[in-house]
Amino acid sequence: MVPTPSADTFAALARSSPWRWSTLRFTVRWPGDRRKTGALRARLRRPDVLRVEGLDGGLVQIVREPPDVRRAVPVLRPDGLVASRPAPWASGTDAPMHQDYHWVAMLDPAELAGVDAASVTEVSHHGRSAWEAVVSDAPSYEPRCGCCPLLHTRRIDLLEYAGSPARVPPACAAAFRVRLDVGTGVCVLTEEIDGPTPGKGHDLRIEAVDEPMADDLFAPPRRGLSR
Repeated sequence: MVPTPSADTFAALARSSPWRWSTLRFTVRWPGDRRKTGALRARLRRPDVLRVEGLDGGLVQIVREPPDVRRAVPVLRPDGLVASRPAPWASGTDAPMHQDYHWVAMLDPAELAGVDAASVTEVSHHGRSAWEAVVSDAPSYEPRCGCCPLLHTRRIDLLEYAGSPARVPPACAAAFRVRLDVGTGVCVLTEEIDGPTPGKGHDLRIEAVDEPMADDLFAPPRRGLSR
């Protein structure tokens, strides 16, 4: 059964990513983000290893995390997407992290199941089928980490920085364009539509899914080779 894009199936796809792929090779950039100015290429093999490089092939980071053998088992819908998960961030679902939890949320965008989604359509994103939606904040939107959410909203800022109100910007975007890759459930695009920084977000290009990845790719670098 092939799901039809809608607000309901968009939310289900957002919950599904950890069970739709085992290895992923991709590039990602962050348009409009002054803190993240360089594009990266990554190779990730679930559940525990990640290699991050610059586009020139220079090694940035090798991440090796102890694998969590407790594998969360979701409840599936008839269309194969995830109806519910044992917990929002159940043990064994996180991919290895680079820099912050925004990275983790791109690869497992379960938090987007809680947004208000409108105008869900099928589009092509770097040659792959994706579902695009215009979304806005909702009380049910609960990011993986309040300081680095997929969607930077004023409500989340006020919650995250309740003890430091000076850190809350005077305005944030109210509407966002987001895309989920249909094959993997990965969030391949976020883009602020309005607010003080329109266009800000991330753009992820999937290059390969479930390709074999040898252990040598994730070997600890020799001294002086990583930066």
